[in-house]
Amino acid sequence: MDGGASKRIAVLCVEPPTTRVIEIGPGTGALTAALIVANADVTAVEVDDDMVAILRERSDLAAATIVHEDALVYDYAAYAAAGPWCAAGNLPYNIATPLLTMWLEAPHPPARIVIMVQREVAERLTAAPSTPAYGSLTVFCRFFATAKRAFVLKPGSFYPRPGVDSAVVVLTPHARPPVSVRDRAFFLQVVRASFAYRRKTLANSLLLALEIDRARTQSALAALDIDSEIRAEQLDLGAFGALADALAP
Repeated sequence: MDGGASKRIAVLCVEPPTTRVIEIGPGTGALTAALIVANADVTAVEVDDDMVAILRERSDLAAATIVHEDALVYDYAAYAAAGPWCAAGNLPYNIATPLLTMWLEAPHPPARIVIMVQREVAERLTAAPSTPAYGSLTVFCRFFATAKRAFVLKPGSFYPRPGVDSAVVVLTPHARPPVSVRDRAFFLQVVRASFAYRRKTLANSLLLALEIDRARTQSALAALDIDSEIRAEQLDLGAFGALADALAP
């Protein structure tokens, strides 16, 4: 990642209320260095042995705490206990969703999440209803946070050049979800199940994924003045919350 992009990400990370930053997958340390220059208190979590050695050899990164560990098993709860924090980094496609899920569902989530992801993932995080990118990840993130795309990076910003565009997304967790639901776990189950069979109607998808009777879902939709043959991608966050409450056991 080029120096300009690193500086822009670092600035986003150190805005109030915190300068404590956990960086995921620092690689050779381009963003780590920019965060240090921006006066961040950096903990960099890196799983690759060779990259850890490089990071620890760089004198300009001496102020950072380098942790040799898998980001998916790192103890974020212990880190969060010390006060507000920001999560940042260039997240590979295969760990972006599980990390976001872990952070947003945590008792003490980051005050802010600044991540670089493939443009496709960024579109899913920020999509509007009734668009191809809108899905369960969109609704999940909207329940827990506000997501905004900060900027796009073309392949030329990296060496070696990737085959796709990347984008930086900033997520700011809500103090409380914008939609009140009776059973959060069931609500999230309904959201995931609703998109499990995207080409089917919502009622059919819930029947197949959660074994909720089709007629029951259709009745709940009708009571909410929603088309009983609607598909999941047409529902916004508020509609999902109301439907989950109507279907809750």
